[in-house]
Amino acid sequence: MRVPRILLLLALPAALLAQGGRLRALASARDTSWWLPIASIALPGSGQAILRQDRFLGYVAVEAIAAIAFTTQRGEARREQRRYQQIASDVARSPFTAGFRPVGEWAYYEAMEHFAESGVFDRFPGGNVDPEEDVQTFNGGIWRLARETYWRDPSVAPAENSAEYRRAMNLYVARAVRPEYRWSWRNAQLEQDLFRRSIVASNASYRGARDYLGVLIANHLLSAVDAFVTLRLSGRAGARDYRATVQLPVRVP
Repeated sequence: MRVPRILLLLALPAALLAQGGRLRALASARDTSWWLPIASIALPGSGQAILRQDRFLGYVAVEAIAAIAFTTQRGEARREQRRYQQIASDVARSPFTAGFRPVGEWAYYEAMEHFAESGVFDRFPGGNVDPEEDVQTFNGGIWRLARETYWRDPSVAPAENSAEYRRAMNLYVARAVRPEYRWSWRNAQLEQDLFRRSIVASNASYRGARDYLGVLIANHLLSAVDAFVTLRLSGRAGARDYRATVQLPVRVP
């Protein structure tokens, strides 16, 4: 059975105290104190515990609290992510796609926040693609962007075999929503509001998890630097004793 990381972190103080004496004896028997910073970066507080410094408890406490907070925030972010994906699937996408509905990328759900409808991908299936022209829809907005980007006059279509028409079409095909991802929030404003709130909550939790991950990384690095500085100041870790002799010229009358 896999032991949760949180339980291991909570058991660190007792474990470090129990093993501290044996590790100190090993460090005294051999010139191996150089590995204490490495141990500290792998397990914050371990180097301090071996060096009999009470502040190892601080590093262990920060590690435990940050790890618990990181796990909680990440779990909440993923729950909210699954929630807004499920709302989109059950409400906005269900009228157009039966059965399995592929999960979209983040940009797809971001577009669903701002557009009530995706619009169709091809207005007249069969033959060449006929882009959506309703600029209130997502696909219609993409087609307008493609025209404004490549056509001399967005309201006047060039020949279909011209380079500017092909470039505009390539942009549309690359960015427009395909039929299997089509959506509409028509008559579902309440559900779209819930969808938006869930996205906001997921993003906030992901930011919180990222911040706590930064705390974890900083705690590892600080513990390692602390152990290294302590060793240097105590003259261990192979520190050498340098002496300088200064001679002042004295002229005797």
